[in-house]
Amino acid sequence: MSEGVAIRRLMTSAVAELESATWSNAFCIGNEVVMSGMTAHPATRHAAEPMDAYAQTTEVLRKLLAYVEAAGGNVRNLYKLVIYVTDVADKDQVGRARRDFFQAPYPCSTLVEVKGLVFPELKIEIDAWARLDVDLSRCE
Repeated sequence: MSEGVAIRRLMTSAVAELESATWSNAFCIGNEVVMSGMTAHPATRHAAEPMDAYAQTTEVLRKLLAYVEAAGGNVRNLYKLVIYVTDVADKDQVGRARRDFFQAPYPCSTLVEVKGLVFPELKIEIDAWARLDVDLSRCE
């Protein structure tokens, strides 16, 4: 019987992982990078002033990229995002952060307003998908 697809648990110094966590932040399964939903926590608790949606989005995208890079990839491997916001009025700040972080063609994306996230100061959570064998800069 074959061993199947290679699976690696991804770790990065850019994202703290709690020893008490009952989830994994990221795996590389074959060429797929699978990540848990990311938030700006704990940066939101350590910031001198409350972080707005733009700052939280930028922090989350930085974390997601850190995992893709830990797998051996880059920002162009991120192809799909599901963005959860606690206030849909923040969509313009989220869009600005995406434009500052990515280049066209941008990853596919869904934006959904939710009642709340795990901590009250959080404004955004992002689920992301990446493949090491996908490069959006080669999109026709």
